Amino acid sequence: MKHLSLSKGFLRYSPLLAVMGGIFFFSHQPGGSLPLPPVPGLDKVLHALAYAVLAAAALHACPAPAGRRAGRCHGVMVVLFCVLFGAGDEIHQSFIPARTATAGDLLADAAGALFLVLAARRREDGPAE
Repeated sequence: MKHLSLSKGFLRYSPLLAVMGGIFFFSHQPGGSLPLPPVPGLDKVLHALAYAVLAAAALHACPAPAGRRAGRCHGVMVVLFCVLFGAGDEIHQSFIPARTATAGDLLADAAGALFLVLAARRREDGPAE
């Protein structure tokens, strides 16, 4: 029986680990090795998108407990997790050739995670009456 619960846990956390690995992989690439079109702000949009996906994976891995207050606290913890992972990612990038750590990237990470958590929370609450 424990084997079944262990595999369920692995399946629940594997999307989160895959997204974290993907973010790490792309942030480990030297500057200029990822050809992006010269669109203003595209870098920030990609950061926000990546961290929205990270937040979705974190929400999947750790579902919110029942109750409105518990759900809010859970959302804050998911955003905090994403911001801390983003901060670690920015520090990691500072050691990669031709890459730098920027507060703007971290803000984009936080914005993407926050947007996803708020959208998920709104979806759970249902339409306003």
